[in-house]
Amino acid sequence: MHEDVERCVRAVQSKDARFDGWFFTGVVTAGIYCRPSCPVVPPKPENMRFYPSAAAAQQAGFRACKRCRPDASPGSPQWNERADVVARAMRLIADGVVDREGVPGLASHLGYSTRQIERQLQAELGAGPLALARAQRAQTARLLIETSSLPMGDVAFAAGFASIRAFNDTVREVFALTPTQLRDRVARGHPAVMAAGAGESVATLSLRLPFRAPLCPDNLFGHLAATGVPGVEEWRDGAYRRTLRLPNGHGIVTLRPQPEHVTCTLSLTDVRDLTIAISRCRRMLDLDADPVAVDDLLRTDPVLAPLVDKAPGRRVPRTVDAEEFAVRAVLGQQVSTAAARTHAARLVTAHGQPVVDPDGGLTHVFPDSTALAELDPAQLAFPQTRRTTLTTLVGALAAGEIDLGVGSDWTEARSRLAALPGVGPWTVETIAMRALGDPDAFIPGDLGVRLAARELGLPATPAALTKRSASWRPWRAYAVQYLWATGDHAINRLPAA
Repeated sequence: MHEDVERCVRAVQSKDARFDGWFFTGVVTAGIYCRPSCPVVPPKPENMRFYPSAAAAQQAGFRACKRCRPDASPGSPQWNERADVVARAMRLIADGVVDREGVPGLASHLGYSTRQIERQLQAELGAGPLALARAQRAQTARLLIETSSLPMGDVAFAAGFASIRAFNDTVREVFALTPTQLRDRVARGHPAVMAAGAGESVATLSLRLPFRAPLCPDNLFGHLAATGVPGVEEWRDGAYRRTLRLPNGHGIVTLRPQPEHVTCTLSLTDVRDLTIAISRCRRMLDLDADPVAVDDLLRTDPVLAPLVDKAPGRRVPRTVDAEEFAVRAVLGQQVSTAAARTHAARLVTAHGQPVVDPDGGLTHVFPDSTALAELDPAQLAFPQTRRTTLTTLVGALAAGEIDLGVGSDWTEARSRLAALPGVGPWTVETIAMRALGDPDAFIPGDLGVRLAARELGLPATPAALTKRSASWRPWRAYAVQYLWATGDHAINRLPAA
């Protein structure tokens, strides 16, 4: 979009928040870059320069605006809508792969050479993987500086910097302030917040997760709460809580929907996992989606239009752990939501990693595929065919034969899943929708979808409904949310306070 100058100028002049994260505006006269919705008086068009990423704006010599804080805008929806190499690379960078494994590790995950990855990212985003990762580290550093009392040295390494010097240089270059000045600036403006944080554990951080409006929290948080696994997930006092498995330890997150953001409280055993924890929570809540684009297309269907108008901005409830969800999808085959929760809770109790939750309620991290590979099929309380399906899936995941990670190839993942015994179209598309994050995944054979189709006068057979759904592409996963919403099920509403 950044190449459509006229459209970008109109978005900046109208302060249109829908385009935050789509592109960034460099202001030549001020030397800063902003988000489109920056509250200051818009610059003259001849003084605007448009960039596809914050990293590209930084490389062009612009520093972040102190008013609109462009580094804190929602991420571009492109990276969750697309399945090409650039989109997969951006999801992996957000997941911290470059910080942990370097550019060679990123290239290895994608199956390309480092030169090809550099070239493709540079061509589309105006910055290579190192610059993109550096911009992300700067954002994490600002977050830690402003929301915690961590010593600056700890902030530097927690944000992923290799040295304190690199940390200081990057913060000064990107924000035009030293790390200490950044913290003092926030402390002066919000003394109560900083005072409250002074006595907390250094591993507990509170922040806000921005999103593009509108957002309908009912089905999003309702689905996560209604299908939550006891001990791993819970709904308490208007918030969804769950445990997280992270590269350097584990964590507990509390997510509470608000009108303009989602309040997020993270308790981490290692603050180096902050960036990846935020990325996974945003992905689970589908916060980088473009609801206006989705709803505008679905409204063109006269059957869906009333559903969209009734509750616009529905998101697809996803997951923080794709392998966990794949296991849970198999456990949920042909059983009720309550039965699926019971089966999953038994696995967690027998094989999950115990954790200590200071607030009580959460007891385990969901077992990974390596731990589940040791389970005894005879102890599973469901039919032999489903036991075989589960153990085969777990074995394939543990052996690395199926990649369901954020950088995976959606087509290949579907093919490998479908080749497993007992894994049919419903399971494949459910995993594609909620674990892989494919916005066009569609489950015409789902009971809830079939009931909604019958009630709305849509074709009832999977083949006919799939054909009818062609006009909903590429947003069929969102159409499923609107179809599910026609039913009287707990997944469609927030739990009672």
